[in-house]
Amino acid sequence: MNWTYRNGMATDVEKLKQLAVDAWSPFKEELTEENWLSLFTLISNSNTFTNLIYQSQSLVCETADKEIIGMAFLVPHGNPTEIYDASWCYIRFVSVHPSYGGNGIGTKLTEKCITLAIKNREQTIALHTSEMMNAARHIYEQLGFKVLREIDERLGKKYWLYTLDLNKYKIKHQRNSI
Repeated sequence: MNWTYRNGMATDVEKLKQLAVDAWSPFKEELTEENWLSLFTLISNSNTFTNLIYQSQSLVCETADKEIIGMAFLVPHGNPTEIYDASWCYIRFVSVHPSYGGNGIGTKLTEKCITLAIKNREQTIALHTSEMMNAARHIYEQLGFKVLREIDERLGKKYWLYTLDLNKYKIKHQRNSI
């Protein structure tokens, strides 16, 4: 499997949008029509990804043919939301094309976000995920993320806020490499 991981760029926005639609469309059947329309409106809007490109460090996974098959965004601390504390960095839109699921791309993108956060001297990295994302939740928990709390329902589904203390993460991984 000849995949490359690189920083996303503004010229990738349309490909990122298409990846989001491809990656999230399998969840359509789990959502009400209204909730699917809300999600689809977000993921099919170029501004969603343009804003993330400029606000965050974007990572993409692409094939040898330059097809983008995975993406993730690391938003630095200082960008609080109703979910995220101003002192945290956080990961958004870890997405993998369904044809490439199960190949470790989501794990690798998340690990790369953790590595970037450590390099950027972040203290805490956070993300949120839902009951629809059992495979993703498993990845995050394996990497050491802990559920901080359940957050308000979104799209008619339960969601949880996860955090990872990067100082503890570094210590644990330094011990494991000895």
